[in-house]
Amino acid sequence: MNDAAGPADVRPGGAIVLFDGVCNLCAGAVRFIIRRDRRGRFRFAALQSDVGRRILTAARVETLGPGEPPRSLILFAGGKVYRSSTAALLILAGLGRAWPFVATLLVIPAPLRNFVYRFVARNRYRWFGRKTACEIPPTDDGWRFLDA
Repeated sequence: MNDAAGPADVRPGGAIVLFDGVCNLCAGAVRFIIRRDRRGRFRFAALQSDVGRRILTAARVETLGPGEPPRSLILFAGGKVYRSSTAALLILAGLGRAWPFVATLLVIPAPLRNFVYRFVARNRYRWFGRKTACEIPPTDDGWRFLDA
């Protein structure tokens, strides 16, 4: 697994974002990405979905335990796996316009970035709430969800 890369690793047509499908913060992040990703570079699947579990297994990404998805955002791009803050920053860098500027934060050491990321991740349900099931937006962007 790679934790350091540049925005060039996010290539059109090949990037898959696995997200926590019951997290309101994560669902909002997916909506944020879709609105700004006019070229359709990113496709999505919930970590908890059958498709998400198959992708994790095929990529040999470790999970917390049997049937438990990882606790972080995962990006598959350019044949590599990125997690946590690196995944989030590479996604933002792949959105175009001014967002590639965010990739400059990759110079901050991953342990420091991930400390902040994990703090938010640990508190996301308390701060933003959670759903009982993953929702797929009923829009023209439904094709972007691999588990739709």
